[in-house]
Amino acid sequence: MYGPQQSANREGPVAEVYENDQRPRRRRGRGLLIILVVLLLILFGGLVVLDRYGASFAEGVIADKVTEQIRQQKASSDTPQVDIAGTPFLTQVVRGEYQEIHIQVPNLSAPIENSKVAADKINLALVDIHAQDVKASLDTLRSGTGDVVVGTVTGTSTIDYPQLITLIGQKGLQLSAKDGKLVGAASVTALGQQLDLTGTAKLTVVNGGIQVRFADVKATNLPDVPVFQNFINSYAAKLAVDVPVPALPLQLKVQSVTPQADGLQVTLAASDVNLNAAGV
Repeated sequence: MYGPQQSANREGPVAEVYENDQRPRRRRGRGLLIILVVLLLILFGGLVVLDRYGASFAEGVIADKVTEQIRQQKASSDTPQVDIAGTPFLTQVVRGEYQEIHIQVPNLSAPIENSKVAADKINLALVDIHAQDVKASLDTLRSGTGDVVVGTVTGTSTIDYPQLITLIGQKGLQLSAKDGKLVGAASVTALGQQLDLTGTAKLTVVNGGIQVRFADVKATNLPDVPVFQNFINSYAAKLAVDVPVPALPLQLKVQSVTPQADGLQVTLAASDVNLNAAGV
């Protein structure tokens, strides 16, 4: 028989063995968890890379189609920049529907045909386009053939004032925006007298072009004398111009015109556009 002290000594080693047996198991469980997390991170990272690669490929396809349209219109530009919005991209591919595509066409130069303006082309520093409700199948993106249909297209661009003055064809004319209106100013000579003229223009969208008509043109340094007013009215008539807006990508047409500090801001729109349609 063992005494109390001997019994306690027998229990001590058993408890120690039990504790030592649990620690390796905990370490193994923690190690497996770390491995699982690392694998998940690698898998997630791979999916992100694949998603971005797919988006980049699709953006390149859209940019090529826009470039082809510009060539068909006998125009030129720098390479269009395309950004497909919405994530993840791959789920949009599976559906064949895309939330929004942002297209920027820099330095677009397009010819003007059958026009009376004093220029043969329009230069637009940037055409900023937003395409929504875009439908394109995976096979279309992969092969480059098939329909890429855009439900709604909106855009903006600016015809700068120096270019507008060239189109009007009157030297010495200065244009600016004031209180939301286009203002013209010029110094001309009539009957040996210098006239400092100012007037505002009415802007109207007509047949896809921009009609510019100056009214209320007056000489700021002379009284309203009929002989001079006849000359002023004649000069104002020379400022009238119909600015033809050339063919634009995605069948965009002018909707409205607003004078801004740097030029006429043109708002554009189109609907149900097929990027692969002939002649678009």
